[in-house]
Amino acid sequence: MPVWFYRTEAGGAPVLEWLRSLDKDDRRAIGLDLMRVQFGWPIGRPLVGSLEHGLWEVRSSLPSQRIARLILCFHDQTLVVLHGFIKKTQKTPADDLALAKRRMREVTG
Repeated sequence: MPVWFYRTEAGGAPVLEWLRSLDKDDRRAIGLDLMRVQFGWPIGRPLVGSLEHGLWEVRSSLPSQRIARLILCFHDQTLVVLHGFIKKTQKTPADDLALAKRRMREVTG
């Protein structure tokens, strides 16, 4: 299944920029988890969880002892990575979820 990273109207790639800001080992862990989803879909917990309204989250435990999340959706047989962040609370923050929903509306029309 192809993977596409969300892009802004101006052509920016905020998720890729966020990934590039992480250290190499953390980037690798997230990349391997995303690849497992790409080539093994459908995958359930603990790696992938359903959020709401067609959003899914990929849960990555990082070598830096932090937890990362990628929020994604599926559109036209493509896995679309909408948002990424370091998880700091038990529940997915409302701001992160709202941002992913807004980006999904842009992608899916």
